[in-house]
Amino acid sequence: MSGSEKHRDLRFVVIGAGMAGILSGIKLQEAGHRNVTIYEKADRIGGTWRENTYPGLTCDVPSHSYTYSFEPNPDWSRYLPPGAEIQDYFERTTRKYGVDKLIRFNEEIVSCEYRHGRWHIETRNGTRDEADVVIAATGVLHVPRYPDIDGIDDFEGAIFHTSRWDHSVPLDDRRIGVIGTGSTGVQIVSALSTRVKKLVHFQRTPQWIMPVENPEFTEEQKEAFRNDPELLKYMQNEPQYLANVERFTNAIVEPDSPAMEEIETIVRDYLENSVRDPELREKLRPSYRAACKRLIFSPDFYEAVQRPAVEVELGGIDRIEAKGVRMKDGTLHELDVIALATGFKADQFMRPMNVVGRHGVELNEVWGDTPRAYLSISIPDFPNLFMLNGPNGPVGNFSLIDIAEHQWHYVSQLIARLERGECAEICATHEALEQFDRDRIAAAKKTIFGSGCQSWYLDARGVPATWPWTQERFYQAMAEPDYTAYELVTRPGSSVESPRQEEVL
Repeated sequence: MSGSEKHRDLRFVVIGAGMAGILSGIKLQEAGHRNVTIYEKADRIGGTWRENTYPGLTCDVPSHSYTYSFEPNPDWSRYLPPGAEIQDYFERTTRKYGVDKLIRFNEEIVSCEYRHGRWHIETRNGTRDEADVVIAATGVLHVPRYPDIDGIDDFEGAIFHTSRWDHSVPLDDRRIGVIGTGSTGVQIVSALSTRVKKLVHFQRTPQWIMPVENPEFTEEQKEAFRNDPELLKYMQNEPQYLANVERFTNAIVEPDSPAMEEIETIVRDYLENSVRDPELREKLRPSYRAACKRLIFSPDFYEAVQRPAVEVELGGIDRIEAKGVRMKDGTLHELDVIALATGFKADQFMRPMNVVGRHGVELNEVWGDTPRAYLSISIPDFPNLFMLNGPNGPVGNFSLIDIAEHQWHYVSQLIARLERGECAEICATHEALEQFDRDRIAAAKKTIFGSGCQSWYLDARGVPATWPWTQERFYQAMAEPDYTAYELVTRPGSSVESPRQEEVL
């Protein structure tokens, strides 16, 4: 857009300096916007990669695919990126694109209220700000979920949530309990299985494991990536990985498809061929279909749980005591450290901040226990507020960076209408959200996520809350907004025409 086409100098506030917030800062500057502030509640950037530092932390998206499309990284150490390297990548990228100059750290937004055509913002420190546009890049999994286990405060050893890992606590030759069997629990067990005196992995339900190799990149390979931009771009869009993503996303939508049958065969054979002890093998065998819960990718979990120091405990936990974990059958596992790999509250998004839209409409009341947003981006009555990786997006289906970039392409077109003065307010209509939600729920119930297991994908009603269609449909939806799904409001005296016009009184 040329300078002559711009009509409004918009003020932007971005909430969160994780992956999506950094992307927002880069793209806003790239589009020529200079009036931008990013508020970050912590003392540095990174989001989930800042907060999670547990042993074995690894992303299950290949390294080169887990980068911004415009900022490849030739220096990854392994096929699957370690968490510390991801954090370093985001920190370098933030400095390179000057996003660090936009960020105000240690500023947690507690209130965001729309009044008189602008968003009025207040932080916990008392800072006040105003914005024409708010980008909510708060992330999905950032509020830890603690288990409801009696006696959790009675333990005399060290106990902490895995996203609050206490690195002052020694681990070598200690007795460690890991509660939780998602990707985090699996990675911790793999990382600690050779270091501990005893490790008990407490499983409520076992998980299907997808085998994956995680080789190191040689110095020769990294040098080739540095010297050959085309090779580096190829690695970002490696055909086999893209084919696997397409297979997986199609399989989710069609649980009885050959693609899902192939996935189920792979994970079943991996279990059968990897675990020698029949009793342990049955402890590790899920009773639900593969991919009903989020598939776990691991090169070595089955190897780790067969080591002498590791025990898999499938019985129910009765309580936590001073010396360890007491099972319902009376067994006491004496422990020095307990790691709570119990996940996050997946329905929080912008919460716990108090977000108030037009006419005093409160987001907490609108959402209740079931967050919703049109195409995961816009909420009726909350104008000029756009979410990245919001409710009902394709979390768990493919790379969140890829998702955020496509969503930004969509959001940037909404922003452009505000900037050109074609409207003063824009948000999804109630009718559009209701229709989207009806279609989404009907499709979600038919996906593999709705095939009969408990997972963090399910909302309070038991309906899968994630994107229920193919990757290609998501790309098509993000290509260009359907403005008939939006309420475009002009102020009194405006001569600008818009597809849906309403005077603000």
